[in-house]
Amino acid sequence: MWLMTLRIALRALRRNKLRSFLTMLGIIIGVGAVIAMVAIGEGAKALVRDQIASLGTSILVILPGSWNERGVRTAFARTLTDSDAKAIMEEIPSASFASPTLRRTEQVVAGNLNWATLVQGVAPEFQQIRDWQVEEGRFIAQGDVENAAKVAVLGQTAVDNLLGNEDPLDKVIRVRNVPLRVIGVLKAKGQTGQGIDQDDVVVIPYTTMQKRIMRITFLHSIIVSAVGANRVPEARDQITALLRQRHRMQPDQDDDFSIRTLSDVTEAAAGNAKVMAVLLGSIASISLLVGGIGIMNIMLVSVTERTREIGIRMAVGARSRDIMLQFLVEAVVMAGVGGAIGVLLGIGSSTLLNRWAEWPTLISPAIIAVAFLFSGAVGVFFGFYPAQKAAHLDPIEALRYE
Repeated sequence: MWLMTLRIALRALRRNKLRSFLTMLGIIIGVGAVIAMVAIGEGAKALVRDQIASLGTSILVILPGSWNERGVRTAFARTLTDSDAKAIMEEIPSASFASPTLRRTEQVVAGNLNWATLVQGVAPEFQQIRDWQVEEGRFIAQGDVENAAKVAVLGQTAVDNLLGNEDPLDKVIRVRNVPLRVIGVLKAKGQTGQGIDQDDVVVIPYTTMQKRIMRITFLHSIIVSAVGANRVPEARDQITALLRQRHRMQPDQDDDFSIRTLSDVTEAAAGNAKVMAVLLGSIASISLLVGGIGIMNIMLVSVTERTREIGIRMAVGARSRDIMLQFLVEAVVMAGVGGAIGVLLGIGSSTLLNRWAEWPTLISPAIIAVAFLFSGAVGVFFGFYPAQKAAHLDPIEALRYE
């Protein structure tokens, strides 16, 4: 019986091929849009996770903060020093590495070329913290820090814009008329989730930055890596207690520093990406509902057009549930075929976006299954009322219908 009902449904749909296709078009576009939009959202989430992983998941950044004096909030405190970084390394068991950090955008000159780039003053531990490999040459050594050596390690973007195709090693660049010898080139890391080019950087010893370029004694920040990602909260508590003790903070005083972790950034970024994915999927789902309304409309028209046929079938013994099943199967077949074509459309459009527009996309088999099943559910839901209307026609009135 089911096979016969399916054959009747397909024959009825084939009689009006164009009308059936236009009816399915709403489902096709809806399913395709859902898959493509969710693929874009999932791709964005995966990209954010990968970019944050490239920074490191167990990193803490200590920044100077504003503080209160007699109830008045003053400017940013300048109390972070390299001795704080050394104390963290020596006294915090949950911290594996710590590096003083200074950073400022400078106009860097190499021969007759110049380039505005980020200059960072760091310690040798910075390489382990950021897990940043050297492509050529070497990274900053402890001796470079102790002697405030005039040396620099360049990111790939800085090399391209300052030295072009020349061999960068032992070339001299200038920052504020301070000559720096290039001792290494960092391996490319790419952009962050905010679109910042991590390779557009010049790394020098932090003592060189302090004494020769900025002429200061304090630090902009201290970057710390915990022993493991699960030890980050413990490291934050221990560092807070140590710095409050070193800075002689009273119990009622606010911290004159702040500690940020990349896990906080990860959660915020993942939350934003999830909201975007849900929003895109919800907007695309409206197309499915519109397609369902189209199916209901066409099925009601079909019931009206085939009223006499329904009367004849009832007269020869068809039961109400047989009539209802026939029209319900027609609606489900339209939604199912439209859903299958929509799946192909969604996969194809996601692939094209990834290849030609270079948008990150990630196609999830679960979303494909959900979108296809949802299209079938739309067929059942919006086909039920026309099928029920057909099943409850009066056979006598149906036979008289012209």
